[in-house]
Amino acid sequence: MRSDDTKRALIVVRTYPVPVPLGIESSCTAAITESGDWLRLFPVPWRLLPSDQRFRKYQHVELRIRKAADDARHESYNLSSDDAIRVLSEPLTSWREKKHYVMPLLSPSLCELARTRDAQQYPTLGVFKPASINRLRIAPLPPNWSDGELGMLRQSHLFVESPKQELEKIPFRFFYEFSCNDTACKGHNLMCTDWEMSESYRDWRIKYGEGGWEEKFRQRYEIEMVQKYDTHFFVGTVAAHPNRWIIIGLFYPPPDLQAGLF
Repeated sequence: MRSDDTKRALIVVRTYPVPVPLGIESSCTAAITESGDWLRLFPVPWRLLPSDQRFRKYQHVELRIRKAADDARHESYNLSSDDAIRVLSEPLTSWREKKHYVMPLLSPSLCELARTRDAQQYPTLGVFKPASINRLRIAPLPPNWSDGELGMLRQSHLFVESPKQELEKIPFRFFYEFSCNDTACKGHNLMCTDWEMSESYRDWRIKYGEGGWEEKFRQRYEIEMVQKYDTHFFVGTVAAHPNRWIIIGLFYPPPDLQAGLF
């Protein structure tokens, strides 16, 4: 029997939800524990949580968790009950404070992360700064959920109330093409599932229209991520494809914080 554990952690990543067979929809969440270790939570039905459990990025939380039975990745845990989340603080607003938690886990490159994972099966989460971001690629998807996905989203649950608004499908996938600071690097093309990017698309499509959202989106997530911010990528492996990495979040402090932090 898996034993429950209680951990305190800082939430650093939340991905855009996807339909799931059990639970309507779910997000992948990554956090850093108070002992400085990575923690992955999945599934997390964020929009179905009570309002007092709906954590935000860079909030400290207390979690009752147990090791995931169907996910062999070292950092993967499940919430152990319906009231397993206790929010402890307001979100951190200072980039200096955020870097205090994130930078001790910094890896030299995705290439180095992948080599380490291949050798010892973990880490399957990480953060690094790319040597160069070459471009943001936007790939179209079918605009509507499939019948199977709609079936998941419209499930009835005895003890869980479905969200008032059905999950909107993002009809695009977003990819970053970049190179690592590694002599063996041949370049990477990774999908990015960051919640913030998907929410930006939803907001800006309404504000700027179908013909105008992409210019604003690229200004933010392509031009500014290269020219304005000290951009890092939070990354993780995919459970069904252990050798495949995706970008699960962006970490983009201003560049003037690079020096003198410690």
